[in-house]
This record gives sequence, structure tokens and C-alpha cells, in this order.
Amino acid sequence: MTAAPSETVRAYLLELQNHLCQNISAEDKTAFHEDKWSSAIGDGRTHILREGNLFEQVGVNFSHIRANALPEAASARHPELTGRPYQAMGVSLVCHALNPYVPTAHMNVRFFVADDPKETWWFGGGFDLTPIYGFEEDAVHWHTQAYEACQPFGEELYPRFKQWCDEYFFLPHRDEQRGVGGLFFDDFKEGGFDQAFALTRSIGDHFLPAYLPIVQRRRETPYGSSQREFQLYRRGRYVEFNLVCDRGTRFGLQSGGRIESILMSLPPKAAWYYDWQPHPGSPEEALLLTFLKPRAWIMPPLTKNG
Repeated sequence: MTAAPSETVRAYLLELQNHLCQNISAEDKTAFHEDKWSSAIGDGRTHILREGNLFEQVGVNFSHIRANALPEAASARHPELTGRPYQAMGVSLVCHALNPYVPTAHMNVRFFVADDPKETWWFGGGFDLTPIYGFEEDAVHWHTQAYEACQPFGEELYPRFKQWCDEYFFLPHRDEQRGVGGLFFDDFKEGGFDQAFALTRSIGDHFLPAYLPIVQRRRETPYGSSQREFQLYRRGRYVEFNLVCDRGTRFGLQSGGRIESILMSLPPKAAWYYDWQPHPGSPEEALLLTFLKPRAWIMPPLTKNG
């Protein structure tokens, strides 16, 4: 892999970070704080919005790591690359809203290239939605945008990436889904660099059309202390997943990355209540018993005649 494709990806990622921040800042009417950083293994910039009008915290992080030995979190899937120099770059975003009826959202797009004889490279990423209270129309809209992001590159990609997302964002120690899924893909190089990069851009560019209409629909919904308590409780699950299950977090920690940027995905406030159980028949029970179960939220046409 020559330097030119890596620089092309880097330029897109920086542009994507700017675009995300500009639109979210306009929605919230609160500015992001920019934190540029550099170290012996790379550079990046973290944009943080805190205590806004709409969001309690949003983090949008760009990082570009250049290191001499691939860490375990990545080499477990590619043992042939163990100890090889590599580059990894990406943009990750997490939105934690004030209103419990506005779901948490996560998006990530990334690129990896190893310094090995085969010039191994791949793309990965996706976006997923974690509602505190379930609304079917929101999940349908989210998955419709996910389908539209993938459709130009093959009808088979959306169901494949959706299933991968459902399987990945699962807390085995709780036997729970983190949310209603979306898209997840990794080790992707199908169709060559240009095709794989175009798919990655499409997924990154579809995040705002997927998320902002849901935010606008739910942001004025009235809520009280019980809804806030349930939001903090569900955020606890978010923390558990990121610290216990997430490969990206482990990769960042094992690669010696910048801790503040790695952990910017965590909510500013969360709670754990011992052996908490929802009231029978409540919206909280409905979320846990039915809404978070994987399902076909949309039925995309699988053939031209379908």
C-alpha cells in the first residue's frame, strides 16, 4: 500500500469529523472544544461537546496511529501480522443525549494497513443505536438509512452487516443486546481499495441522516426523574460493553493510545442499581423483554422482482 491511499483516507476522515461536528453543534447550539494531540506513535484531534442544550456529551475523535508492533486485539484475527509495523486511522463518534427519549448513537469508520510483504489493508466500522425507550419508527428509519448506505455496493451487504452488528454489540455476561444495532463490518477489502473506500465513505456519510431526524423527533418529549434514573441505569450497560467487550477499546489501550480519547465514548454519568427489575407492563420492561431482541426492522428488496 503506497502512502497516497493512506493520505487520501486521512483527508476524508478529517473532513468527516469536521462535517459531523458542524452539524451536531448547529443542532445543539453549543460549540465543540478541540483537543489536538501528538505522541511518539501518532497524532489526532478530539472534539468534545459537554453540557449542551441537547447533548450531555458528544465526542468525535480522529486518530492516526503509526506503530512498530500490532497489538493483541488486532493480531488475534491476523496472527501472521504479529509484531509487524502498521498504521491505523479512524473517526469515532458517540452521542449521549440529556433527554432519555433521545437514543445514544455510535459511529466509527477506520482504515488499517500493515507493513508486510502482502501490504495487508482493510476497512471497518459501522453505526449502531442504543435507545433508552423504544420507538419502532425510529428503529425503522435508522435501519432504512443503514440499508441505503450499503445498497449501491450490493444487496447482500446490509443483511450481512446488520447480523454482524447484532452479534457484536451483545453483552454475554448480561445476555443482552446493547441496542437495536445497525451496521458493523471489519477486515473489509472486497472489490479492491476504491470500492471498499467508497462503501466506508457511504456509511460515514449516512450517519447524520440516520440520527438527526430521530433526535429532532424526540428532543422535546417530556420526562421526569424515573426516566432519568433508567437512562443512567442503561448507560451502565453501555460502560460495561465498552470496557469488557469492545475490541476497539482494547486495541486503543494495548496500542498505547491516548487514554482520554480512547475513553471519550463513556457517558459522563451512569449508574448501577443492585438487582434492579422493571415494573411489569412498563415501557422499561418492554425495552428489555421485546424491543432489544434482534429482528428484521425493515424488509429490503433482495431481488429486482422482490
